[in-house]
Amino acid sequence: MKATAVSTRKMKTMSAGELEAIEQEALRDYEEIKSRGMSLNMSRGIPCVEQLDLALGVLEALHARSEFANSNGDDCRNYGVWNGLLEMREIFSELLGVPADQIILGNNSSLQMMFDTISQGFTHGCGGHTPWCRQGEVKFLCPSPGYDRHFAVTEYFGIKMLPVPMLPTGPDMDMIEELCKDPSVKGCWCVPKYSNPTGVTYSDETVRRFARLHPAAPDFRIMWDNAYCVHDLTDEPAELLNIYDECVKEGTEDQVIIFASTSKISFPGAGVAALASSAKTIASLKGRTTVQTIGSDKLNQLRHVLFLHDADGVKSLMKGHRQILAPKFRIVLDALERELGGLGIARWSNPKGGYFVCLDVLEGCAKRVVGLCREAGVTLTDAGATYPYGNDPHDSNIRIAPSFPPQEELRDAMELLCVAIKLAAAEKLLAGRG
Repeated sequence: MKATAVSTRKMKTMSAGELEAIEQEALRDYEEIKSRGMSLNMSRGIPCVEQLDLALGVLEALHARSEFANSNGDDCRNYGVWNGLLEMREIFSELLGVPADQIILGNNSSLQMMFDTISQGFTHGCGGHTPWCRQGEVKFLCPSPGYDRHFAVTEYFGIKMLPVPMLPTGPDMDMIEELCKDPSVKGCWCVPKYSNPTGVTYSDETVRRFARLHPAAPDFRIMWDNAYCVHDLTDEPAELLNIYDECVKEGTEDQVIIFASTSKISFPGAGVAALASSAKTIASLKGRTTVQTIGSDKLNQLRHVLFLHDADGVKSLMKGHRQILAPKFRIVLDALERELGGLGIARWSNPKGGYFVCLDVLEGCAKRVVGLCREAGVTLTDAGATYPYGNDPHDSNIRIAPSFPPQEELRDAMELLCVAIKLAAAEKLLAGRG
């Protein structure tokens, strides 16, 4: 994570009198902002109305259509096609770099497909091995800060979560390689491009080291959640090496499972999810999928195909998302730099894509900052949520989700957040002087 440069005049070097002056000014500003009666929820990275409007053509794609067959002649109104429409799988194939016949489509939630994959490993095992529930304590690697809903899935099944620090190149691979020597370690969560929340894209070497992993556990699985594969914010987007190709080179393709969806491309509530892996893994997952469902929503897949056409259509649509999102990220970054850039009490990411700005405040202050914001009417992601069990050992990480609020409300929220950070830092530093 790239930290913003700070000047030499930091709050830690200030006298008690100077800190008290900052505290009093921040408190006055805080009370004034609080009196405005703000009410804004920024706890999740969800698309705004303008983004959702970009995909309204999906809803009209089947209008006045006289036939509903795909290229294979399957009537999309009926049962069948357990792995989803070929045309939609071909779009995901271009985006993910995995053959279309090694992709299974779901409904709107890739998280549900991840949950089902973990559930199958827990109750029936992975790749023909003993179910995890019969192996005693099993563990999962959790790059942190990371995606709270990933952690919630493994916690739900009672799987022990092991935090792994995130570096500017991705997870600490030295630690991952060492921890994988333990046969009770069964997998690793990954958001490889524009990671949630750090914005980091895994380096080529990190991807290759994942592909070269030979864990002690034969049922180890890399949960590769490529949620932000086309969610660029700049003219110089990050490039992510294709992990499937690298795994094929190393003979490890069975242990990586790739996930994606159109949730932040079309509609989160009515998109299409996808799971991709090796032919062997897909054959194994078919046993569960065909018992669980006769087929996912093919009409929804068909209307997405008619609207998007192909991967180029997806990328064209995402340019519209960028035009909406980039100014909001600029509001966040400008406010942080203007209000905090020289104080040495915060550092933050400057992501090239994704949905979040990752903010680290003075150690021991994140819960206080989030609480102050909530009391004044702005709900942020809970402090600690980006770590397993909600336990940020430094109480410093805060995830900022700029996508949903209108720009003016976002400016007000950032004004509040910066004031809360100054106030919490002054309180903490003064307490340390006492």
